[in-house]
This record gives sequence, C-alpha cells and structure tokens, in this order.
Amino acid sequence: MIDPTVFDPASISDEIKAQNAEILARLTELPDPWSFPPALVRERRRQGLGPFPPMPKSRGAQVITIDGPAGPLPLRIIAPDNPRGIYFHIHGGGWTWGTADEQDPYLDRMADHCGLAVVSVEYRLAPEDPYPAAHDDCEAAALWVLREAKARFGTDRLFIGGESAGAHLSAATLLRLRDRHGVTPFRGANLFAGCYDLGLTPSVVNWGTDKLVLNTRDVEIFADNLCGPKVDRRDPDISPLYADLKGMPPALFSVGTRDLLLDDTLFMAARWTSFGNRTDLAIWPGGCHVFIRYESAMGEKALSRIDAFVNSL
Repeated sequence: MIDPTVFDPASISDEIKAQNAEILARLTELPDPWSFPPALVRERRRQGLGPFPPMPKSRGAQVITIDGPAGPLPLRIIAPDNPRGIYFHIHGGGWTWGTADEQDPYLDRMADHCGLAVVSVEYRLAPEDPYPAAHDDCEAAALWVLREAKARFGTDRLFIGGESAGAHLSAATLLRLRDRHGVTPFRGANLFAGCYDLGLTPSVVNWGTDKLVLNTRDVEIFADNLCGPKVDRRDPDISPLYADLKGMPPALFSVGTRDLLLDDTLFMAARWTSFGNRTDLAIWPGGCHVFIRYESAMGEKALSRIDAFVNSL
C-alpha cells in the first residue's frame, strides 16, 4: 500500500510550502480567466501571464506539418543526433489552453537525458473544437510517429506521455491505437497529473476555490469545453478511467499531494495495475498541479524519476 506519511503536511518541505503560498497569492490576484475569450487567455499565457512561468524556446526545435483529420496538423520536433528512441508528447492546458512549445526546456531535457527525439503535437483546442477534435489529432499524430519512426529517426523504441490534459489524451491515444488499429507500439507511458474521469473525481469536486494553479471551477469548465452537453462522460474514449486497460504499456504515474487531480492519478494507477500492467506511482509531498513547471529540488527529483523510468525500458 501507499505510505500514508507522504500525505502528512509535515512531509512537505519548506521550499514547497513557500512556493505554493506564492503561487496561490499570485493567482488569486489575477483577473478571472473565464471573463476573457479563450484566444486572449492563450495569448497571455504565451506572454508568461498565466499560472506557469514562461520558459525559453528550444534552439533545436523545428515544426513540420502533416495531414490531419481537419487539415494541416503541426508537429514540433526536438531531436538529438542519432536518437535512441522517440517520445510522443501531448501538452496540457485543460484541452482549452496550452501549446506544444511552452515547455521546451522539459522536452530538451528528454532529448538530452534520455536520448529521445521528442515529437509534440499542436492539437485543436476546445471550446472552438470540442471532442473528438483533440483525440482525433493525437491519434493521427501518433500514427504518423509509428509510420515514420524508422525512416526519419532510425529507431522504433517509442514512448508516449504528457501532463494534465496531455496525460489524459495520452491514455486515450493508447486505447485508440489498440482498439481501432490493433497496435500497442509504445514501450512506456509517462503520465503526469492527468485527468482521467471527466465526470470529476472526489478530489476535484471537494477542492473548492483555492487557486493553486487550478480549482474546482476551472476543471468543471475545462471538462464542459471538451465534452459539451451531449457527450457521455463515462465513455472510455472520454474518461479512460472506465476503459478496459488490458495490454497497456508500463506507466509512470506522477502527482503531488496538493494537486486537485490527486484522485485521478490514484484511481487510474490502481486500475492500470489491476489489468496486469506494470505501474510505477510517484506521489510528491505538497506538489501542486504539474509542479515540475516550477523550479524546486522536488521538481528536479520528479524529473529525474521520469528519466530513470524511461531509461529503464
């Protein structure tokens, strides 16, 4: 069983306590993002005025365009010389915000520490393009990676992963590849702070208004943006928590104890295991939602844990 001391407030470092207090104070003072059009919020986020600090762009990144389900689909590629594998990355942002280039240092790290070529998909966003647009784009991009891996990168050692909505879409993509195409090509999944039940888990419902990156209202609106009023939120394509998870790859599930999506990770990791899949679970004391986007000693440990997981496969 999980060591209960990881949830003890006494396990939270002074650095993380101070960081959480600063995040909460700063985001509480910002204007309500839901009072602005999504396009404006996306632009503010690109300027570093959202919940996460801005990150420098990778000098080694290139953008290509492939044929997508609704037209041209951009892929952002960061590749070392002679890569030892490929990491298909799906960014977060509540299916509403976020871009493939907003976490370049983290993707550069995957290239440097794990020798992976990183392919990040710029999928369509809700509410302008609700379900199944993002799912369809991620599926198409994953199939491109499968087709092009050997010819373009010289390797078919494949990984998949993402943060928050990106972890959700990673799980959905794995299921689509298995069920629609009969393939399970990824040897590992890096799933960080995902949302796996769009009907909302207890930790989301009971969180309240505290703006520690996200609050209950944010996740409710994100889910509404993606699903609209007519989608069955227990459909496994929408909520992978309800899926048959047989034959899924080894997965590392990571989450902080001060992340309102805590239950999503705990529940999904348990179900992943129940289908006989290798499951690693990393629970980080006091970590806020996707805390690796903020510099800290714990964030470095979490990233090193991801490096070790990938390099072990």
